[in-house]
Amino acid sequence: MILALKKTPLYDAHKSLGARLVEFAGWEMPVQYSGVIEEHRAVRTSCGLFDVSHMGEIEVSGPGAFDFVQTIMTNDIERIEDGQCQYTLLCYPDGGVVDDTIVYRYNKDRYLFCVNASNSGKVFDWMKKQADADTVVEDVSGNYAQIALQGPKSVEVLRGLLDTDPEDISHFHFHIGLVGDAEALVSRTGYTGEDGFEIYLEPGDAAMVWQALMDAGKKSGILPIGLGARDTLRLEMGYPLYGHELSEKITPLEAGLGKYVRLDDRNFIGEEALKKQAVEGVKKTLVGFQMKDAGIPRADYEIRSGGKKAGWVSSGTSSPSIGKGVGMGFVEPSLKEIGTEIDIMIRDRAARAAVVKLPFYKK
Repeated sequence: MILALKKTPLYDAHKSLGARLVEFAGWEMPVQYSGVIEEHRAVRTSCGLFDVSHMGEIEVSGPGAFDFVQTIMTNDIERIEDGQCQYTLLCYPDGGVVDDTIVYRYNKDRYLFCVNASNSGKVFDWMKKQADADTVVEDVSGNYAQIALQGPKSVEVLRGLLDTDPEDISHFHFHIGLVGDAEALVSRTGYTGEDGFEIYLEPGDAAMVWQALMDAGKKSGILPIGLGARDTLRLEMGYPLYGHELSEKITPLEAGLGKYVRLDDRNFIGEEALKKQAVEGVKKTLVGFQMKDAGIPRADYEIRSGGKKAGWVSSGTSSPSIGKGVGMGFVEPSLKEIGTEIDIMIRDRAARAAVVKLPFYKK
């Protein structure tokens, strides 16, 4: 039986804007409107609006919530205060990644996890299995739509709609208030490398707020942005995408995310395996590379060194900002040094590339 694709509360808005819709993680989502390059450049130079309502939200609450959160995540929730959020990873006992997520700390007894659309059911089931009687784990994805406003002009676009000055919301902090007439959680976070905000609100308010933001952003050159540009933007910044740079078989240390892993005897799930890996070293490591020959690297292309297989491409594209083919991939640790030359197998042709420092795009 073929299951019908889920639609976000903004589906009609995407149709009216002429979006090209595709299947993504069980959802019918806009991949582009005016074109990936134009949308990408709008976010880098002015601002863009994304529908990310397909993301999942899981709430953790109760007297045992703090201890539970410390047990399931690699980062340390004690390092942030109420009203802040934090990037973290959830791991299996062997160090493989369940998902990467941003956790919002309301208070010591209540947290909200934003998880990847493709993993929301898996993460919820996994969390429920870890929880004790003092902790309540709820899948609240149906309670939220999510809109991301990203780009250097995001503050001026949001300023006339938010009930506080958006400039007063610090990076990785959030504010609960009104966007227009809609109650919302507004965090200064994003997946583009630009300044911006992510807005969580009731599904019934999404279309109204989307249109209000589009209207407020007209003078700033705002554009609606699809999944295509969302991917090129995150890739230019070297941000991981689950299923590519992270998976059940890839650890945070292999993915170069060690700064989000606090190996400080909190006894979180996967800590023992990651401590062992930190001491013994990884067998594969994520690198960024830039093409020297013509060609666009794509996920799963083979990486070679000296004519022998040495790894694989996890993500690749032609960068709209720098005009060259770039990618990330996993290689043997001996090849991780900046400047190391490697070959990317593009249609059975060895195309030269060199390992470079991430991110690819720098303001």
